[in-house]
Amino acid sequence: MANRILNEIVAPARGVLLFGPPGTGKTMLARAHQCSTLTSKFVGEGEKMVRTLFTIARQTQPSVIFIDEIDSILKERSESEHEASRRLKTEFLLQFDGLSSNAEADRLLVLGATNRPQELDEAALRRLVKRIYIPLPEPKTRFALFAHLLKDQRHSLRESDLDSLVEVTEGYSGSDITALAREASLGPIRSLGENLISTPLEQIRPIGYADFEEAMTVIRPSVSEGTLDSFIKWNKEYGTAGN
Repeated sequence: MANRILNEIVAPARGVLLFGPPGTGKTMLARAHQCSTLTSKFVGEGEKMVRTLFTIARQTQPSVIFIDEIDSILKERSESEHEASRRLKTEFLLQFDGLSSNAEADRLLVLGATNRPQELDEAALRRLVKRIYIPLPEPKTRFALFAHLLKDQRHSLRESDLDSLVEVTEGYSGSDITALAREASLGPIRSLGENLISTPLEQIRPIGYADFEEAMTVIRPSVSEGTLDSFIKWNKEYGTAGN
């Protein structure tokens, strides 16, 4: 008994939650083979899919089960909840606990990602013991992202221009910056107007800083300050680091 308790104390976490605003790369960080869906319109099919998922994971362990938008299946319980949803949730939690197999021998990691950690059921949070906040990209990350997006493009931007872009894109997510760069890359083509068809590729001007300024009138940050504040507050209360 003492050995079992000690093993549980020193064992690595079997549940990890990545949470934060959309577009910050949570899914990219955890990219893996995954089941396309765990829900079904047929009664009992959802539970069967969950059992199958965990069975396959145990047969091929060590394994990582990644569930994107985990809040969609482990949302906080309510009186109006559909019975099929409740049964799916119960089956998932049972399988997670390993009640149908030797939990101590399992080498499984359940990795969940969500933009709505506030909606997760408390029973799910107890099992996802590591809760890691993935914030919006900081300046160094934004600089690296701009440099990566432009490395294969013809452009006239200097390092000082990239520094300026980093400054004016405070509050942009990774996906926002990608969309911004894509929009800016169309600037040289749009400037040709009717001459586009007759202009050789090598004569199309490079992307300039002005193209990004124009693109920013179209591509705006997708995450509000209020939403960010809610993530920061939740992270302080429930996040692993506590800050």
